[in-house]
Amino acid sequence: MTDVTGTPALRQSSEAPASTMSGYVMLFLLLLVMIGAPLLTIWFGMSGYDAGAGVTGLIGAISFVFIAIGFYLLQPNQAVVLTLFGSYQGTDRATGLRWTWPWIGKKKVSVRANNIISDKIKVNDLRGNPIEMAAQVVWRVTDSAQALFDVDDYKAFVMVQIEAAVRTIGSRYPYDDFEHLEVTLRGNHDQVGVELRQELIARLKVAGITVDECGFTHLAYAQEIAGAMLRRQQAQAVVAARKTLVEGAVGMVEMALEMLSEKNVVHLDDERRAAMVSNLMVVLCGERDTQPVVNTGSLYQ
Repeated sequence: MTDVTGTPALRQSSEAPASTMSGYVMLFLLLLVMIGAPLLTIWFGMSGYDAGAGVTGLIGAISFVFIAIGFYLLQPNQAVVLTLFGSYQGTDRATGLRWTWPWIGKKKVSVRANNIISDKIKVNDLRGNPIEMAAQVVWRVTDSAQALFDVDDYKAFVMVQIEAAVRTIGSRYPYDDFEHLEVTLRGNHDQVGVELRQELIARLKVAGITVDECGFTHLAYAQEIAGAMLRRQQAQAVVAARKTLVEGAVGMVEMALEMLSEKNVVHLDDERRAAMVSNLMVVLCGERDTQPVVNTGSLYQ
């Protein structure tokens, strides 16, 4: 089978139920062999049938080994993949004592949830800034056949794909945006986490693995630019604070002038108005406490 490009396509495995039986029935049969075979051997020996005693003992020993080899135990959230000379025969997910033919190969696979915290990796974000990222991922096997047969080592495959997905998502968005106009890694953690989970599910599907939960455990600028970015953030924060302060001060000055004019408290010409505006802006925007000054003259002297 080939794909649209003419190259051979990967044949994907698919989990199928295995044909097995309860081990408790075979355990009862094993007990019968353990008790019955020695008794028959002794009886044949006492009766003088030495050949019958030998045959009975041999059959009992072979039956004991045949039955004993076929037992296996499955705990909750475990599965066993059965193979016959390399051919996939199915997957058994029934818990408890189980039995199958002795020549069937058995490989246990855990279908429990696994939690992984990836190593910190360095990624360039959308603007080219180097950042450090690490993710926490909860994953589990959903298709045991794909996990064993479609990838070489599915646990190592998960680790590699987590790193690749983190790099992909990290390079898709900027780390931060003080103008709040873009989706950022730092400001939209939940949204980016959902996209990371979708990316991982798509990458791990070939291995029969799904992702239940994921998120970032570490997100920061790389050390070589952390100091510069901190100063930049501080400068942008100061500018934003100053802008808000000036906007508020202008509104307060405008309100003060309107109230003075409406109540006829004082009549100000353009020059006096400009001086009052200047004084009010200094008082409202200054970082130090103002000192009152008593003017005994006039504005023009």
